[in-house]
Amino acid sequence: MTQFLEQYRAGLEKMLYEPGFINNLLAKAEERTGVKRLYIALGMVGVISIYLTFGYGAQLLCNSIGFVYPAYASVKAIESDKKDDDTKWLTYWTVFAFFSIIEFFSDILLSWFPLYWLAKCILLVWCFAPVSWNGSAVIYQRIIRPRYLKYNTKLDKVVGDAASNAAKLLSQGLDITHNLVKNANSKDE
Repeated sequence: MTQFLEQYRAGLEKMLYEPGFINNLLAKAEERTGVKRLYIALGMVGVISIYLTFGYGAQLLCNSIGFVYPAYASVKAIESDKKDDDTKWLTYWTVFAFFSIIEFFSDILLSWFPLYWLAKCILLVWCFAPVSWNGSAVIYQRIIRPRYLKYNTKLDKVVGDAASNAAKLLSQGLDITHNLVKNANSKDE
């Protein structure tokens, strides 16, 4: 267990020294306070965890954590020439949408549990974590993909029928609107 924690700490510390915005921010805080950046980062995680458990607006904070960085990383992926990062973020957003639909039906019950927003935030962070076994890859491969492969022909038919029906309704609506405008103009003459 100690070896696992040491590996985790070393990986976290390595990540905190990688070039970028977080590194620059932590370097300034470390310089001003004299406290190691590992402890600053762990303190921030602790404060956020307590706030997600007891704070007002925990839902907003949780959803912001699950949306802001992934949206930023998705835009960066779109603008890059690599294809792997596009797939990673498409997988994240597929899993995010999957959980949003589930949450829509269960939110009224689950949000009453004190650790709900903390648990959801941990799940979302796991889903976009920069590791090969991140949550979005695991959930997609084990839950979403098998069901998609099993039902994709039926889903394609349902989506095709829905698109066809929507096109017919839109056409009918445009015809009705056109006739109403035509009748209104003829009355004005």
